[in-house]
Amino acid sequence: MGQRDPAARERREGGALSETVPVAYFHGQDAYGVERAVRDFAVSLGGEGVPLAVWRTGGEDGATEDAGASAGRRRERLLSEIEQRLATAPLFGGGTLVVVRQPEALVREADARARLLALIAGVPPGNGLCLCEASSSGGRPSAAAAIVRDAVTAAGGVVGEFPVPTRERMEAWIVTRARELDIGMGQGAARLLSERVGAYVRESDVDRRRQTQLVDGELLKLALFRPGGTITREDIADLVPEAVPGSAWAFLDAVGSRHVRDAATLAERLLADAVPVQVLVAQLHRRLRELVIVREHVDEGIRGGALVREMKVQPFRAQKLEEQARRWSVAGLERAMDGLLDLDLASKGIAVDGSTRQASEPRTSLHLQQWLAESLSPAS
Repeated sequence: MGQRDPAARERREGGALSETVPVAYFHGQDAYGVERAVRDFAVSLGGEGVPLAVWRTGGEDGATEDAGASAGRRRERLLSEIEQRLATAPLFGGGTLVVVRQPEALVREADARARLLALIAGVPPGNGLCLCEASSSGGRPSAAAAIVRDAVTAAGGVVGEFPVPTRERMEAWIVTRARELDIGMGQGAARLLSERVGAYVRESDVDRRRQTQLVDGELLKLALFRPGGTITREDIADLVPEAVPGSAWAFLDAVGSRHVRDAATLAERLLADAVPVQVLVAQLHRRLRELVIVREHVDEGIRGGALVREMKVQPFRAQKLEEQARRWSVAGLERAMDGLLDLDLASKGIAVDGSTRQASEPRTSLHLQQWLAESLSPAS
C-alpha cells in the first residue's frame, strides 16, 4: 500500500501491513493521502480482494441535529454507535471498517478516553477501526493526538503520516500518479499543473490540505481526455483552471510594496476564498498603521537595530517594514488610510455622512480594486 501512494512519506511506524492488524491511525495535512490510506486499509483487511464496507463518523457528527445535547452526551452517543458497529460480527460477506475522523475530541475527557482506548486495544475479528486526523499545519501533534497514536502503536496497529508534498516534490508526485492512471506527462506539463493548483505559493498561511485531491481530480479528467496518451503543457493550459489559493500575508506585502497588479490578483483570490472584505480592511489598516509608524521613525533617523527595539518586532520583519515604508510618503499613507475608511463604511452600507448606501459583494469588490489602484499607483 505504501508503494502505491506517491504522497505518503511513510505508511506506518511499527507493524507491517501484511499482518492486516485491524486498527490504524492516519494523520497529516494531505487529505488525499489519508483518504487513500483508508481505502487501501479496507482492502488489506478484506478477504479475496473484497474490501471491508466503510462506515464513517467523527466528533463533529450530530452537532447540528443534536445541538441541544451537551458535548458529553454527544460523545457518549458517538462512542456507543462505534462500539455497536465494531461488535456486530459479519454473518455473510466482509465486515465493517469504522473510520473515525478527528478522534482527538474523544480523548480529552477521561471516561470517553478510556472507552476509545479499550476499542483500539480490542477490535473484534472481521471488522476494523481506522482513526484519521487531518491537520491544518505541519507542526508537532497535540497531546491528544499523541495518545491516540501511541495506543494504536501499542495495539500493533498501523500508523501513517501524510504530509502535503512540497513544491519541489509535487511535480514528481504528479508524474507518479499520472503513471498509475496510464498517462504520461510531457515536458513542462507537471510543472504547469503544480503552478495551477498553487503548489509554488510560498506563504505559510495557505491551506494546502486539498492540493493533492485537486491534482488527482484534474489528472482523472486528463486521463479521460487522452487515455493512454501523453498530457502536454498545452493540454494543462486549456483544460485546468487556475486554483491558486489566496494568501493574506502575500496580499499585505504586495500592498506594502505598492505592487498594484499583484495586490489586485491576490485580493481576487482571497475574496474568491470567501474572506470577508471587512477582514481584509482590518488587516490593511493594521499594516498601513505600522507603515506610518515606521515611516516616521525612518524620517527621524531610526533604523536597523534601533527600529527593531522601537517596534518590538523580529529583525526580518522590521527590515521588511522599513523597505515597504520607504516606498510611501507620509501624505500617500494618509490618503490610503482615508480611502480605507471609506471602503470600510461602503462595505457596511454606510455613507461618510452616516446615511445608508447600497452595498453588495460585487460593489464592495469593485471598491476594493479601486482603492488598490488609487492608493498604490506611483502617482499617489
